[in-house]
Formats: sequence, C-alpha cells, structure tokens
Amino acid sequence: MPQQHIHCSVSNCHYWGTGNVCQASEILVTSDKVGDEKSEAFDAPRNAATMSTTPVRTCMETCCKTFTDKNAGNFKADGVYRQ
Repeated sequence: MPQQHIHCSVSNCHYWGTGNVCQASEILVTSDKVGDEKSEAFDAPRNAATMSTTPVRTCMETCCKTFTDKNAGNFKADGVYRQ
C-alpha cells in the first residue's frame, strides 16, 4: 500500500510539515458542533475510537481537533507525537 498523507496548510500547527504534510501520528476530524462543544483535551488518542459518529453535509462543517499551536508557551501533552 502506498504511503498516505494528510495535507494541512495551517503552518502554525505543531504537526505541520514541509509540503503541507501533517506529521501527527493520529488526527481527529469531527463536526464543528462537536469541536465547539468539547474541550481542547478531546482528541484522537483519548476519544476517536469510542466517540459517536458526527455526520455533516459539507466540508465547511468539519474541524481538526488535533491542532496544537507550535508557538504556544506551554505545549499540551496530547499523546500524539511528531514522527
């Protein structure tokens, strides 16, 4: 199977890599509604496998819960590591 990439253009994310390739070992994409309701601690390693599905109608209704600002003073220990 060819190597898969998640492309992301958010260059201030800790997981952003050259060529707009996400370097996180896991990501969580969910609906904006869930993203707005859940805290920053709601993320891929802790919640993805057991969360309810979150259907949406368009890509505009989705968000990435893996984002962590690479310029933040205190980096959150989120269980997802750069490779």
